Amino acid sequence: MATLGDVAARAGVSISAVSRVLSNHPSARVSEATRVRIVDAARDLQYRPNFAGRALKSARTQVIGLVVPDLTNALFTELMHGAEDEARACDYTVLLGRSDDVRPGGEVIERLIGEGRVDGMVVQVGDGVPPAGLGDLLASNAPIVLINSAYPGHVGSVALDDETGARLATQHLVDLGHRDIVLANGLPRSFTAKRRRVGYQRALTDAGIAVDRTRELRLGYTAANGRAALRRLLALEVRPSAVVVANVNAAVGLLAEARAHGIRVPDDLSVVCVHDSWTAENTWPPLTAVKMQFYAMGRTAVRGVIARIETGAMVDEVITDPAPELIVRESTAPYPS
Repeated sequence: MATLGDVAARAGVSISAVSRVLSNHPSARVSEATRVRIVDAARDLQYRPNFAGRALKSARTQVIGLVVPDLTNALFTELMHGAEDEARACDYTVLLGRSDDVRPGGEVIERLIGEGRVDGMVVQVGDGVPPAGLGDLLASNAPIVLINSAYPGHVGSVALDDETGARLATQHLVDLGHRDIVLANGLPRSFTAKRRRVGYQRALTDAGIAVDRTRELRLGYTAANGRAALRRLLALEVRPSAVVVANVNAAVGLLAEARAHGIRVPDDLSVVCVHDSWTAENTWPPLTAVKMQFYAMGRTAVRGVIARIETGAMVDEVITDPAPELIVRESTAPYPS
């Protein structure tokens, strides 16, 4: 395995010059020709930095923890790709984990940050974690960026443009002529569900449609929650012609329950959801969905936590560029005349 000395000898420079150039240290005052020679020598020798030694010297691991509720959730694939790409560009590595232990009394912070396993964390907690869980999580003042959630007094979060996403989904149904549109939303305390509810109501109001709170279901984002939402729709005295489902996983469950009850989508019920994923495209019928920008959120969150680690700066951000995008498929149709 090549060493810094090997690279220095190949490039004809000192070991300290190689170390500063390859670590992008601000004190690396060398000519561009020398920089290129060092980088070429490192590549030719297949040099790999000794991260253990670097961590001992800098008291940093160059590792960011990415903690999400469910690693098998298709929605988090783009998020992970964005986080990994940004980390790689900044010479960091991403460690993946589940947020099962992000709750009062949990040991995730003590184990990952307290023991020096990671320098900072990007965290999304599940809807089932009570607000007190976030307080305990953030009490350590460790470099933590929250995604799709927020906590009073904590600066450092990245959110999707949930309001616009739900507004686009609802507006699509309005444009198709639907007037009785139900919202199958997340739990009442959910950060994202509250924002999506605002978008849904705004689209109805802008279209001159009265907001009816009895047409809002707040059961959650899982497939089982979507099945339960469909059963609630069937129990309504007047069945709606369309439904906005605030999460694609719940929408998949709603479609399955509709088939079980002989409800034809979109002939009997038009369905549109917030979030797009491979699961939306491969249901039957394929789901009309609003694509939310998880890749950009992953990059932004990792950029934010690295900024906190290296400079102490921290901000709250909402991903508006690129904007949410409506993907029209076969689960929606014009209101029957």
